[in-house]
Amino acid sequence: MTPKEQHEHTLAGPAICAGVGVHSGERVRLSIRPAPAGHGVVFVRADVRDRDNRVPVSGEAVIDARLNTTIANAEGVTVSTIEHLMAALAALGVSNAVVELDGPELPIMDGSALPFVQLLDRAGFRRQETPQRFIEVLEPIEVTDGDKWARLTPCDRYEMAFEIDFDSAVIGNQRVDFVVDEQTFRDEICAARTFGFAHEVEALRRAGLARGGSLENAVVIDGDVILNPGGLRMEREFVRHKALDAIGDLYVLGAPLLARYEGFKGGHALNNKLVREMLARPEVWRVVTRTPELAQSA
Repeated sequence: MTPKEQHEHTLAGPAICAGVGVHSGERVRLSIRPAPAGHGVVFVRADVRDRDNRVPVSGEAVIDARLNTTIANAEGVTVSTIEHLMAALAALGVSNAVVELDGPELPIMDGSALPFVQLLDRAGFRRQETPQRFIEVLEPIEVTDGDKWARLTPCDRYEMAFEIDFDSAVIGNQRVDFVVDEQTFRDEICAARTFGFAHEVEALRRAGLARGGSLENAVVIDGDVILNPGGLRMEREFVRHKALDAIGDLYVLGAPLLARYEGFKGGHALNNKLVREMLARPEVWRVVTRTPELAQSA
């Protein structure tokens, strides 16, 4: 265990950016700020002034996971497309942050988590004295949806295996299997972009979605051709992005996992189904700390 994994961390200073929401098409300003120990990740809608505009992240807060991960508070205030930032916060060990935005959706940036990693790096990190909590899975947890499935099994570290199988010559069958740690995320996962098919993008736009989507923030496939002029960034970029999404989707639990995640053909909806199944079965997991001097059940 690295020293960074032994204690909670927040940012050393604010991290600010702006961009366009992939579905809303709206330009939004985003500010990620330090927060005290034990605070967790809380989104704040600066454009909402007539009711509670704070939306704390939790598994129960997820209200929509069809095309992205959307959370809401009791007042009905929503924040959507949180998964790429959540993945960056998870992998870089940020436990506590206030994320303020002036619109309903986070900026998509380039469609990956890399811009958020760079943003957080520029702000820097500050160690907090509270020992880092982990969610230790004690028994297997599995959910299915037709031929798709996702499961968590006991493991003494955080591992992830993801497999996709598309009827497309460009994608086909792809698999990754890795330890979820900061260096692996930086080297192999964070730059993988979201992707979609040209005919799906057209249908989404007719439904009022994907208004901000472009070749600047997604890999777009038309038949057996990748439309992006630069092609792919890396080998198996498609499945690496699915793994990136899963890391962000699972971090709504509020702490790193001590478990092995395995997924087959899943996405946001199945990941949230797994989170909710886990929360409904408190006997199959526990919260622990793993600092050398404080290793104990919480």
